[in-house]
Amino acid sequence: MRTCDICGRMALKGNSVSHSNIRTIRRQRLNLQSKKVDGKNLMVCTSCLRTLVKVKSKKTKKD
Repeated sequence: MRTCDICGRMALKGNSVSHSNIRTIRRQRLNLQSKKVDGKNLMVCTSCLRTLVKVKSKKTKKD
């Protein structure tokens, strides 16, 4: 199962509900992107990717 290497989030289960109220199980997958962080290729979800960008921008502003 695909997970985020930083936060450990995984896909969720949900139901697709038709007009006649028949429920079928479906997966809600993460939006994973491969990103090189500290010289390693990691699979990172986009919410973690946004926080990485914020942390990097704070570090550059302080210098």
